[in-house]
Amino acid sequence: TSIKQWYQRRVAITAGGYVGFANLPNQVFRKSVKRGFEFTLMVVGATGLGKSTLINSLFLSSIYEDGKYPAAGTPNKTVKVQNSTVYLVEGGVSLKLTLVDTPGFGDAINNTKCWKPILEYIDSKYEEYLNAEGHVNRSTVVDNRVHCCLYFISPGHGLKPLDIEFMKQLHEKVNIVPVIGKADTLTPEECAEFKANVMKEIENNDIKIYQFPVDEFDEEEEAQDLQAQLPFAVVGSNTMLDINGKKLRGRMYPWGIAEVENPDHCDFIFLRNLLIRTHMQDLKDVTNNVLYENFRCNKLAAVTSVSLDSKLASSNRNPLAQFEIEKKEHQERLKNMKAGMEKVMEEKVKEKMTKMEEQKNELKLKHEQALKHLEKRKKYRLRLCVDTTA
Repeated sequence: TSIKQWYQRRVAITAGGYVGFANLPNQVFRKSVKRGFEFTLMVVGATGLGKSTLINSLFLSSIYEDGKYPAAGTPNKTVKVQNSTVYLVEGGVSLKLTLVDTPGFGDAINNTKCWKPILEYIDSKYEEYLNAEGHVNRSTVVDNRVHCCLYFISPGHGLKPLDIEFMKQLHEKVNIVPVIGKADTLTPEECAEFKANVMKEIENNDIKIYQFPVDEFDEEEEAQDLQAQLPFAVVGSNTMLDINGKKLRGRMYPWGIAEVENPDHCDFIFLRNLLIRTHMQDLKDVTNNVLYENFRCNKLAAVTSVSLDSKLASSNRNPLAQFEIEKKEHQERLKNMKAGMEKVMEEKVKEKMTKMEEQKNELKLKHEQALKHLEKRKKYRLRLCVDTTA
């Protein structure tokens, strides 16, 4: 009876008129647009696979300029992790895009553990975010965590041992999206066979790549179609070609044209839709709710186990010795708290002094401008007096 009454009351309220909470999505939308969005994309792969060209093609911007990175044939001895941030605006929506590049990956003769700097970088960003969450003021937490990793695979017959080991090391740390670079070097039959071999090896090695979500609002067939395209065979180009009066982005060869945005030629459209148009927010949600939470749980579990071990060890000590140890720890904590408070106070005083100095300079400037203005008026009046007298 109570359920029936509740349902009748709910229907009555719904039919009674417009309340206003249906406008909540608009409020969230306006707030999100005002705040802007941020996304971190990591690009990993051997030199010469067209990573920089593809990124420029994805965002229709010259993010990577020619000559900024070493060309093929000049391999680095060690893997470097370089990040750069660009601010893009489209239709009034701003995006802070952080690109993480790894020049030198797979270029050395001995590539043993060449993924270690990349793994350390991803963990360091998780660590930064975890520390920021522990601060008193959490409204200014910046999310620099890596939300997606495009892993470029060289066209051939299958995955190399380095490809398998890299994805095994990072598949629980970041969303991995496998990409076949320079796909225009393969025929359609070779590309389809290579894709099947790659996915088979990924499955046989229990590698977890990004899975397209399916919920009540998504079309299951669309998600399955995108999943079937993995790994994405892509072609990048920053050159606009004029073909029969039609402008298109692609590469021209003696035997024909490879169009970047033609799904019959490559999977560029599918990759762009995944990264930008349909699944960017889901990549961020998976990073926050799954990958980061796993890192956080492991980190806190390790701290808890250490504290339990210290408690067990302390129970076997002499009470007086234990008292002295706890006293020292307490004094150390007080010392750290005092140092922290002094640092905060010092920063606040420094900030206040800076503001006062700025205000002083501003008042001084206004005063000088006022004096100049008065001087000009005085000269003008003197000139008028002279002219009147004459």
